Amino acid sequence: MERSFSYKQVIVVRTDIKMSKGKLAVQVAHAAVSSFEEVKKLTPEWAKEWLREGQKKVVVKVKDLEELLQVKQEADRRKLPNFLVADCGLTELPPGTVTCLGIGPAPTELVDEVTGKLKLL
Repeated sequence: MERSFSYKQVIVVRTDIKMSKGKLAVQVAHAAVSSFEEVKKLTPEWAKEWLREGQKKVVVKVKDLEELLQVKQEADRRKLPNFLVADCGLTELPPGTVTCLGIGPAPTELVDEVTGKLKLL
């Protein structure tokens, strides 16, 4: 049975940098938590409804930093809460490496306007 969600969170990940599966998982987690915290501050009703619905998350990919920043710019233009993750550089990546972007949670149709054409990771 297909379940519909009114809210979702999308994590956009760069594919041009080498990360182990564990490192990738941690970067996605940083984006999910930090973006959620932005939503809690800016649009708490979206955060509440997303939690109530079951916290739908989707992870998509972009080819490089330039494409990631274009997605962020579009999210900002549409006033969608988001968070850009820059790695601390303690393990695999140089300090400040931008790895991914969390968008939302926000209304599904608004998020899809920004990320709907991106491919799943």
